[in-house]
This record gives sequence, structure tokens and C-alpha cells, in this order.
Amino acid sequence: MADLAALLEAHPVRLEPLAAHHIEPLRAACAEDQDIWDIYPVSMLDEHFDAAMKAFHSTDSWVQFAVIHAESSQVVGMSNYINPDPKAKVTEIGGTYIAPSVRGSGFNDVMKKLMIDHAFACGFTRIEFRVDTRNTRSMAAVLKLGAKHEGTLRKNRITWTGFIRDTAVFGLLQEEWTNR
Repeated sequence: MADLAALLEAHPVRLEPLAAHHIEPLRAACAEDQDIWDIYPVSMLDEHFDAAMKAFHSTDSWVQFAVIHAESSQVVGMSNYINPDPKAKVTEIGGTYIAPSVRGSGFNDVMKKLMIDHAFACGFTRIEFRVDTRNTRSMAAVLKLGAKHEGTLRKNRITWTGFIRDTAVFGLLQEEWTNR
């Protein structure tokens, strides 16, 4: 299987493997939406940012990307392949955040399609998405991509705020993606 950590680009999105020079611009992008972090498992705001980045970098089970608006070269977010398993040919796409300036513009759709196409090209046959059920915008976006809602894990994760969330699980199979 080819390496998931690669430069991916389709107008207006560029995904670059996360590097040190992305950190401060990512901090600024994350600060653009103070309210959204309440429905994320971790906070990327203020004093929480460094701890979250340290936790992300301490795991080798995530392939991390800086999300860049190709026209401005501005970091507008992040996304990840989570726990890619080449033997089972399954990976999750998640830990995604994009700044309000690119939401609702089709930017997320292009970004996810790049990541899905790349994962399937690398030999993966199943992609999963796990979404807090309070995040209706993300659930709608995943369904729009063609993923199927496979169930909801009830009260399975405690977020940084102490909220015990329900997690909707979605799956997308390679044959569903190529036959759509």
C-alpha cells in the first residue's frame, strides 16, 4: 500500500502533511470559530491548542494534514486519516476542522473527495467517519459524499467539556464510491 502522507491538491484545496511551519497558522485558523469547539472531542483554542497538538503528534496512528486554501496559501484547517489499517484495508477520515471562511463553499467536499480518492488509490477498501450526533452539518456532509449511516454508539466518548456524546458511525466502501 502506498503512503497516505502525500501532497493532495484540487482547486481550491491543497492538503499538505502537517509540519512545524503549519502550527501557528493552524492555531489562528482554529481561533476563528470559538463556538464550534464545544462539539469537538478536544479543544484547539487558547491554552488547549498546544496540548492537543502534542497529543496528535505523540501518536503514529494518525496521518495529519494542514488544509490550505490554494489561492491564498492560507492554512484554513486540518484533517486526518485516523488509525489506517493496511491489513484490514480500513481507515477513518476525521479530526477535521475548516475555518468559517471556506464553509458552505464546496471546499469541504473537494477536500474529502481528495482524501477518499487517495485512500482508495492506496489500497484501502473502506473509509469510516465518526461524528458527534450534535454536529448535524458534518453528518449531512458525510451522507452527501455517499457514506452510509451504520449506527450510533451511545454515550461512548467524553469530550473535553465533560459532555458524554453519542457518535454516529458512517462507512463508505470503495465499490460504492467508484459506482456512484
